Amino acid sequence: MGTAVLLANLVATWMMVGVIWFVQVVHYPLLSLVPVSDAPEVALEHQRRTSYVVAVPMLVEGLSTLALLAMAPDAVWWWLPWCGGVLLAIALGCTVFLSVPLHSQMAHSPNAATGRRLVSTNWSRTIAWSLRGAVCLWMLAQVVA
Repeated sequence: MGTAVLLANLVATWMMVGVIWFVQVVHYPLLSLVPVSDAPEVALEHQRRTSYVVAVPMLVEGLSTLALLAMAPDAVWWWLPWCGGVLLAIALGCTVFLSVPLHSQMAHSPNAATGRRLVSTNWSRTIAWSLRGAVCLWMLAQVVA
């Protein structure tokens, strides 16, 4: 069962890695170009549509991360699931404490700097999820070796 959980974790994490890089390179830079008058509508639509894409992978990623902390495959070094858990906590913490407030600002009191701040503060999530993806691959390599 530990290998199945590891595979679910890997797939969900790499889905989020793809999403976060798309957001970082394409989506957020485009949001910074939205006229202030259109920002509230765009921000609310962004939140609605993004939830459709990330809800399931984030749920699977969170639950499988907890499961790996409890029962990682024997071949996986004990500290790798913890490292992955810390990186997920960083990514989610940045989401809650940086990205969500900025999206709220776009929806309720937009200004020209908010989009630029989304891009710059999103790098912490991008780096955390990318490193998490590497940790997941490292765990998988230990299982298949």
